[in-house]
Amino acid sequence: MVRMAPTQRFNLAYAPLVKEHLRAIERKYYPLIRNGIESLLQFEPDVETRNRKPLKRSLILEGEWEIRLGPNNRFRVFYKVDRERDEVYILALGEKKGNRLFIGGKEVEP
Repeated sequence: MVRMAPTQRFNLAYAPLVKEHLRAIERKYYPLIRNGIESLLQFEPDVETRNRKPLKRSLILEGEWEIRLGPNNRFRVFYKVDRERDEVYILALGEKKGNRLFIGGKEVEP
């Protein structure tokens, strides 16, 4: 079986609030988060994988999808996909601590 690399590349667009969300996370994780977003979302952002899931209900800024990345999958990226424009909108960035999710340093209900 030969698997071909995906050819369609999606543009990544970040909501202005994502900068605020990022400030609540230790700076040493910034490259890991950036690289994870770029590698996991530029191609096939709406294909479910082990660490990429559609949200059953969207309580986080109208996000439709979530990726989990980083040590112990502690970081969450919430986004939606616009296939007509080939764009992925990054809406929120959070950190999971135990069973609690923090976005911008504030706890939210998942």
